[in-house]
Amino acid sequence: MTVYQWQEDDLLLSCHLQPKAAKDEIVGLHGDSVKIRITAPPIDGRANTHLIKFLAKQFGVAKRDIRIISGELGRQKRIRIEQPAKLPALLNIEKRT
Repeated sequence: MTVYQWQEDDLLLSCHLQPKAAKDEIVGLHGDSVKIRITAPPIDGRANTHLIKFLAKQFGVAKRDIRIISGELGRQKRIRIEQPAKLPALLNIEKRT
């Protein structure tokens, strides 16, 4: 999979997560993934919960519209974003027409 792909109106995103960062941000590319830094530690699922909250804000969707579909216990994750309302410019994702 490349950095992203569309499945109908849903966006699948490959992410490389860096927990315990100084601030929450989308950094850019990391191989075939988007590198995302978040402030939450990787303890008791807090990093995943924080990642979902951060991505919901970035893509203009509710938290329930974002699911981790693989990599829940690692840094490499695949995320499904249901019908994103906006696309962060840094990611250079083309809207599905």
